[in-house]
Amino acid sequence: MIRTPFFALVALATTAAAARAADYAIVVSRETQADPGWAEVVAALEAKHPGAVTLAFGGDGVREALGKLRALHPRHTCFVAKPAEATRGFVTAVHQLTRALDDDPYADTRWGILTGFDAENALAIARTREPLVVERVGSGTEVALEKCREGRWFCELVKGKTVARERGGAVVESTGPDDTTRALAELLTGYKSQLFVTSGHATERDWQIGFRYRNGYFKSEGGTLYGHPTGGGRFAIQAPEPKVYLPIGNCLMGHIDGADAMALAWMHSAGVRQMAGYTVPTWYGYAGWGCLDYFVEQPGRYSLNEAFFANQHALVHRLGEGFPELAGSALSSPEEAMRLRAKAEPSPAAEALGLGAQDGIGLLFDRDAVAFYGDPAWDARMADGPLHYEQDLDGAGGVFTFTVRPALGDSSFDPVNGNGSQRGGRPFVAFFPERLGGIELLEGGGFRPVITDDFILVANPGGPAKELKVVFRAEALTGATPR
Repeated sequence: MIRTPFFALVALATTAAAARAADYAIVVSRETQADPGWAEVVAALEAKHPGAVTLAFGGDGVREALGKLRALHPRHTCFVAKPAEATRGFVTAVHQLTRALDDDPYADTRWGILTGFDAENALAIARTREPLVVERVGSGTEVALEKCREGRWFCELVKGKTVARERGGAVVESTGPDDTTRALAELLTGYKSQLFVTSGHATERDWQIGFRYRNGYFKSEGGTLYGHPTGGGRFAIQAPEPKVYLPIGNCLMGHIDGADAMALAWMHSAGVRQMAGYTVPTWYGYAGWGCLDYFVEQPGRYSLNEAFFANQHALVHRLGEGFPELAGSALSSPEEAMRLRAKAEPSPAAEALGLGAQDGIGLLFDRDAVAFYGDPAWDARMADGPLHYEQDLDGAGGVFTFTVRPALGDSSFDPVNGNGSQRGGRPFVAFFPERLGGIELLEGGGFRPVITDDFILVANPGGPAKELKVVFRAEALTGATPR
């Protein structure tokens, strides 16, 4: 690896094993693999992804798979896990494991944890093949509807505030019900939202719909979502159509701590095929809210899994550039980040961005705290929409050019939407269609690009937007998949 300042440029000297990278790996415990119902889940993934390699681990935990994963260096890795295995500690271990396949500090394979309320539910997720193009969006918090084909959100801050966009129309604000429990449920069951977004107070058992005012609840029991309006009673929510879910501002929505966990109910009774959610109480928000920056606000550019990992790469880059003393810390739980305040001294780069010690702790806290559930290679993305900037990656004769061109003049690189925490300012990220090695930077060093074997990242410079261009030479890493 060529090293300049910590994250200025990463050009990988990739090993021969990585050059024979597999496309898809399945990692599963031997206990789960031996269960007939869950073995069928693994078999469904193997049939869905020809050439997939299945790796089993034993009682020492998922870290046992590191050596074989390093040799395979797969583009995607699916961790099949029973609900009892998909704990907060498991999520943390997967984050750390998948950053350890080579020498750079970034996730080296785009992963997902495939679980479900039961084996039948997980099998339905594994068998989902048809790509999802998101045209209808429903939300319990503000989202950038101008980037969506159509959608509706109910405000968690102002009682009765409702914002909607009909297909081909303008974004319109109106007054809705004080209690939005049934209206939000109807976005799932009748409107058939393909993306659902939530924020606000939550636990593993409920979502408290109103943040600054009294409203109802969504609760979970035995794999089913229930609406609980303020007037009393409850009703079941059944919405089996495949969809994706982003509880980007909710505490604990991604934490599976038993059969009644909300995450399992979303998968089982609400048709969720992929979701990204916090396994801990969230307070900083970079790893959650940033998924909107890449997924919703750059419509069609990234799949949900790509958006999640673009944001993870952005977080790791920000942490390493701004707080190098913290960046190498391996935590057994996100809460440990609080005990490292003494190392949270911001670098000059962090100070230039207005970041202080609290930001360093927040980034470290978030880094391993958000779970991605579902088959990581399943393609769910927003319908194409207006973009603030064009982004191209072209390669010919072993020379690659990454170009970012403003589309809205000076404001092209400004935040699209400010709702939430740690919004805007995300780096530009492009994923390579195949793994690259022998990387040599030819032009654009002033932008301090990060170039790994599978993506390029260029920091957002802020200010009046101007065209950015990075040129580098590389060779495709091809060959037979290891046996």
